[in-house]
Amino acid sequence: QVQLVESGGGSVQAGGSLRLTCAASGMTYPPDWMAWFRQTPGKEREGVAVIRKPVVYTSYADSVKGRFTASRDTAGFTLYLQMNSLKPEDTAIYYCATYRIARGSELDPSEYQYWGQGTQVTVSS
Repeated sequence: QVQLVESGGGSVQAGGSLRLTCAASGMTYPPDWMAWFRQTPGKEREGVAVIRKPVVYTSYADSVKGRFTASRDTAGFTLYLQMNSLKPEDTAIYYCATYRIARGSELDPSEYQYWGQGTQVTVSS
């Protein structure tokens, strides 16, 4: 079955960087859409970044534009999120998702079928 495993989370001071990785397995072909979301206690899950292949397309939440970069490996089964200039408000559990099942907003979590277990990112001031 499809599995997504995130890694790379941790604790960092404001201004620092982290790189998250999401490894996808259980698929014959790489998925077109892969995305990053994040969630903090008491808040809804929000879209952070999405990337589509083979026709490369990326989209980012306004709050992370210019600081975060999503990318995928050549094979298409691994998703990355390079996070620079981190801020305390970036603290959250970060999830990757794939298999977009709808055609509304690509940063809407309801559009994705498969999810990883999440990785914690903590940014201290």
